[in-house]
Amino acid sequence: MDVLNKFRSTVTSTMSQLSTVLPGNPVTREYEATKHIASAGVGLLWKIYSGYKKSTQQPASIFVLEKRLLDKWSKTEREHIIEVVKKGVAQLARLKHPQVLTVQHTLEESRESLAFATEPVFCSLANVLGKMENTPQPVSKNLQDYNLFDIDIKYGLMQLGQGLAFLHNDAKLLHHNLCPENVVINEQGAWKIFGFDFCSQSINPVDPNPTWPSWEYKVDVHPWAQPTLDYLAPESGCDHIQIKANDMYSLGVLIFAIYNKGNAPLQSNHEWSIYKRNLQEMKHNTPKISIVDAGLRDPVKLLLSFRPEDRLDEHEFLKIEFFNDVGVKTLNYLDSLFQWDNLQKSQFYKGLPQIMEKLPHRICLNRILPCLVKDCVNPVMIPFVLPNIFYVCENCTKDEFVNHILPCLKPIMKVHEPVQVPFIFLQKMELLLKLAPLEDLKSDILPMLYKTLELDSKPVQETCLSVIPSLATLVEGPSMKNALLPRIKRLCLSTSDLSVRVKCLVCIGKLIEYLDRWLVLDDIIPFLPQIPSKDPAVIMGILGVYRIILSHKKMYITKETMALSILPFLIPMCIENTLTLNQFNVLISIVKEMINSVETDHRAKLQQLNEQHRSISNSLTLENGTTTKPNGLTNEFQFESYVEKSSIPISGSNEITNNLSSNNDRSKTNKSQDVPFRTFQQDVTLTPSVEKLNKNNPVPKDLTSSLIDSNINQISWLNQMKPTTSSLSQSKSLGFENKSTSLQGRLSGFENNSVNPQTKPMSLHNSANNWNDLWIKQEETQPQVKQLSLSDINDLLS
Repeated sequence: MDVLNKFRSTVTSTMSQLSTVLPGNPVTREYEATKHIASAGVGLLWKIYSGYKKSTQQPASIFVLEKRLLDKWSKTEREHIIEVVKKGVAQLARLKHPQVLTVQHTLEESRESLAFATEPVFCSLANVLGKMENTPQPVSKNLQDYNLFDIDIKYGLMQLGQGLAFLHNDAKLLHHNLCPENVVINEQGAWKIFGFDFCSQSINPVDPNPTWPSWEYKVDVHPWAQPTLDYLAPESGCDHIQIKANDMYSLGVLIFAIYNKGNAPLQSNHEWSIYKRNLQEMKHNTPKISIVDAGLRDPVKLLLSFRPEDRLDEHEFLKIEFFNDVGVKTLNYLDSLFQWDNLQKSQFYKGLPQIMEKLPHRICLNRILPCLVKDCVNPVMIPFVLPNIFYVCENCTKDEFVNHILPCLKPIMKVHEPVQVPFIFLQKMELLLKLAPLEDLKSDILPMLYKTLELDSKPVQETCLSVIPSLATLVEGPSMKNALLPRIKRLCLSTSDLSVRVKCLVCIGKLIEYLDRWLVLDDIIPFLPQIPSKDPAVIMGILGVYRIILSHKKMYITKETMALSILPFLIPMCIENTLTLNQFNVLISIVKEMINSVETDHRAKLQQLNEQHRSISNSLTLENGTTTKPNGLTNEFQFESYVEKSSIPISGSNEITNNLSSNNDRSKTNKSQDVPFRTFQQDVTLTPSVEKLNKNNPVPKDLTSSLIDSNINQISWLNQMKPTTSSLSQSKSLGFENKSTSLQGRLSGFENNSVNPQTKPMSLHNSANNWNDLWIKQEETQPQVKQLSLSDINDLLS
């Protein structure tokens, strides 16, 4: 967004400047000018603006000539100058060559200006050499800091020589005004020929030895409407001869000016008389060329010869030793890459980093990088090109990376075949994190990582897993849960390679710090037992993840999770025979640590619960006045304790106890025998009501008659309660069998051992009341029972 805001502010400020320059000019319909950057052409009349094409957003430069700059001259001179520059732009638009400036939109004229659009341009050679007419004020920092390196001069002059060879031999054209103002440096640093205002077309283009019409310098014509005298060859100016050697002389003067701060060896200041005097001096004395590079002194001396036949032609010039430089050859090779096959290109790219070490960074960034990017359209060549692009990145600032390199890398990030492409990106991830903005990391680099995890390549997978933790801070919560972790888990479960699986566990362990607790509980802990491997390295990786989870301050793992999810998985591993002693010690220490944690937490919880129960019991005791035992039972009467502690003997109780004990001894295997016995002890009172017995039976009866009466009464009472049950079965169920001796002993015990119910405990007293009610009910029903005859009784007893 900052870049866009800067861009918009620049456009706004520049449009206010252009509002008076390009009103109604047709170029503004298709192109948007953003910033005034440089000047070029004869007299530096052309202002150069950076801009772009509206329809495609393609970068471009807009050349603008403001007619108001010519107002100080006469109308004839103005018209003559305008006619000359229009001719030059028209000729430029017809030429197509790498060393000639490329025109994207032809010349358009309005009332206020002339304008046309070209490839992106940085400045003219004259601006670099210090001539700043018609440049923005103050001069931009980029232009002020632009210095020509040796490689710039060497390759720039080679490009000019190639351009002249094209004009002379292919286009059959003489430039006739080659000077620093008519040499333009584009954004990539290439030197382009410009300013064909005074070019001359061959009379016989098909002739192998073309000839050009003569030309005469006119004193009464404005200097800007004629070639610059300082760069005009002697035979052209004095003898009106037009030959190829004219441009070679101009090239010699231009080389001298490069080393002389933009000044020609003999300056005439647009005065014809001074020019002629300088030629006479040069005819006898060659200019001193000691300031020129040693490798160029002899060629320049020949180019500045007064006699045309002594000069080098363009082919001879290109063969001089000065251009036999590894940097020049490298740049020349890059410009002709389209001519080579993939094998030749791959061999060249492998050795390119060693060459770039010797070249200035600006050359690598502006000159080599664009050539490398062009070759990235071929996916097969990307693995060879990409390391060289990252080599350029190593010396870049953040602004350079964002403006020049990152836009080129974004399309390459989407290429996953061959696998070497994402692998190189992963290897250079540290450099990308250092230079790339945060927004681009999230929008382009993270999706590349997600896709890389799915590639079937062990080195790529391992490298990606090692890189992911360094970008964990950039991964947002939803992306972590839905994009990153599922891919890592899927890879860990599906891979057959041990090292990749261990790398997955190491990666997960490093990501724990950036995960929420709920994500660890829901995704990580249930996932670890699913890993289909018991290899010691995998076990150690799992233990490492558990160790990080348990030791992290924000990952509170409950005892339930340990007891139900982790320990059931870890404990069986303790008997793995493949573990070394040290590995076993690590495993068992973690298991013990978890068990101790579970023990401590659960013991504390149980103690807390017991304290709560005790406090509740105490409060209930205070409210009810009874003592509550820990098991929740009150201190009610127990039959055993009553028998032992009571001062009133109970006749027959010992006999009953003994009989039951003997029966229990005979059936020791049946554990349930104690239950009815205890119930019997607690709930049944064996002593009937003494008061009722004495009242209804004042005189003891004979045992036989008592037995008969008792049986008759009992049978009658049972018949009334259960009419469907036979008297005989009822009597048997009650234990009244034909055993008179035993029954007599028991009844005598009941009759002779009467106890006052007021002295009994509450539970026994209640039981006694039940027995008294039973006896009373039997007596009340007795008068209604029909007396049996003796024979009936005998039948019954039989």
